[in-house]
Amino acid sequence: MKSDSSRPADSAGKSPILKSGPLTALRTGADIAVQALIDQGVDTMFGYPGGVVLPFFDKLYDAPIRFIIPRHEQGGAHMADGYARASGKVGVIVATSGPGACNLVTGLGTAMMDSIPIVAITGQVRTDLIGNDAFQEADTTGITRPVTKYNCIVKDVKDLARVIKEAFFIASTGRPGPVVVDLPVDVQVAKTSYDPKVEMRLPGYRLKTKGHSRQISMAAEAINKSEKPVLYVGGGVVIANAGEELRALAKKAHLPVTMTLLGLGSYDQNEPESLDMLGMHGTAYANYAVHECDLLIAVGARFDDRVTGKLKTFAANAKVIHIDIDPASIAKNVRADIPVVGDAKYILTELVNQVEYRERKEWFAKIAQWKKKYPMGYDRKSTNIKPQYVIEQVCELTGGDAIITTGVGQHQMWTSQFYKFKRPRQFITSGGLGTMGFGLPSAIGAQIAMPDATVVDIDGDHSFNMTLTELRTAVQYELPIKVCIMNNGYMGMVRQWQELFYNKRYSKSYLANPDYSKVAEALGAVGITVEKKADVPKAIKKMLTEKMPCVVDFHVEPEENVWPMVPSGKSLHEMDGLDLLESMA
Repeated sequence: MKSDSSRPADSAGKSPILKSGPLTALRTGADIAVQALIDQGVDTMFGYPGGVVLPFFDKLYDAPIRFIIPRHEQGGAHMADGYARASGKVGVIVATSGPGACNLVTGLGTAMMDSIPIVAITGQVRTDLIGNDAFQEADTTGITRPVTKYNCIVKDVKDLARVIKEAFFIASTGRPGPVVVDLPVDVQVAKTSYDPKVEMRLPGYRLKTKGHSRQISMAAEAINKSEKPVLYVGGGVVIANAGEELRALAKKAHLPVTMTLLGLGSYDQNEPESLDMLGMHGTAYANYAVHECDLLIAVGARFDDRVTGKLKTFAANAKVIHIDIDPASIAKNVRADIPVVGDAKYILTELVNQVEYRERKEWFAKIAQWKKKYPMGYDRKSTNIKPQYVIEQVCELTGGDAIITTGVGQHQMWTSQFYKFKRPRQFITSGGLGTMGFGLPSAIGAQIAMPDATVVDIDGDHSFNMTLTELRTAVQYELPIKVCIMNNGYMGMVRQWQELFYNKRYSKSYLANPDYSKVAEALGAVGITVEKKADVPKAIKKMLTEKMPCVVDFHVEPEENVWPMVPSGKSLHEMDGLDLLESMA
């Protein structure tokens, strides 16, 4: 990856002037804010300048921080999110007051629902103007309160260093999430001394990581006694960096493993224990196994409605172990027989030490029967381009090693079904909020975090439409991201529901698309159009060899549906589309 090409030539090569000086030296709030970010280990930031953050940006001019400017603040928030998911670090986004801060809301909500650590620095009008409807004034803390883990406005420069330190701590510990620090312009120019060792003041913030030893022992005993257990794994395992511990538990106790959308990659899907994804568009074998299990071991998962289907019948015959660092998540939707509050990495390690191996031949034989009867499939004989085929080819030609991002819709579900993920932090997608437009900017963030990785955004046409201008950001910073558009002309998942539940009344779910290859070229990227099935592999191969951003526009089957599907309000075992899967076995 090449250096930031956006910096003016007259500033290139300057040595950073920001250094920790004597504590008695007076420094501006903007200087303190930038230095505090550096002291938190920040080397990459995303953001967009504006009037009330100019003092802050002036200090960034000489800072040893790589700064990425998106085409829209929402795109920048998704970039910070993708950066955080790929790296495990805190993503940082900066925006000005008013519309700048408001444009972050969707990105903050996305991060909040998926427990992603982000710190947002937002500019604010002068403290004496707050509440007077000043130019570009907005109640940023009020607006973002529902979509952040914590937020605050700094009205005294003496509090600034402490607040930023607290922001990073809160964002990255416990159940992670986004934090907003609202910074009035007069606080940015006010002066005080800077103490990098300032103590945090968080009297109400308590963390429990180790879990109760008795609860862990009870969980291990239940696992050892179970005949038909299932490990149900969510994004919390990825966040906790507990992939190795999860694998050790599954292998030692011989447990089948199913994953949520955000949990994909926490367990290698090529391993025999893998049941792949469960839920509304999960595999039949995962849903049947959960429906019939006698013990459900939930780790870092929150029993989302897209996973459980009808709550009253979800794993109705199973005892439930629920392991999560967030006590508010435990038993929120499904009663936990054995709750264990704490860090997944620690608790899984303790479980590995206490569980025993069991063959469970009958249980695994039954699962094997389900896998054989209801494999994931589609019409492979079709002469049209099937989106599932494109995704399978991407998986094959990348060796299953690429970092994959997606937007939201049918393409997201097909990706979860037909790309086999091997490791944590390999699949980056919007889960809880379901944010269209997430794929492209999050791919940019992921590529910046992992410069040597192949990063592919598998996107839908209308999801891509929402943030396609960020392609120019990728070009500007010379990021070799790849984009595969599943172009069917429709808002695919909306159209599918209209077909199934609204008598094929396709109300407003079709829009005319541009020529994406020409759009890509106009923005400085490589553009490829694929209209024939035979051209799919060679187009993907060409895409993967490109050293600059590349967009491949696949014209796929217009009315292809995602199967299987658990209709809203139904139980996991009440799946539509099983006859189609069975016919493809």
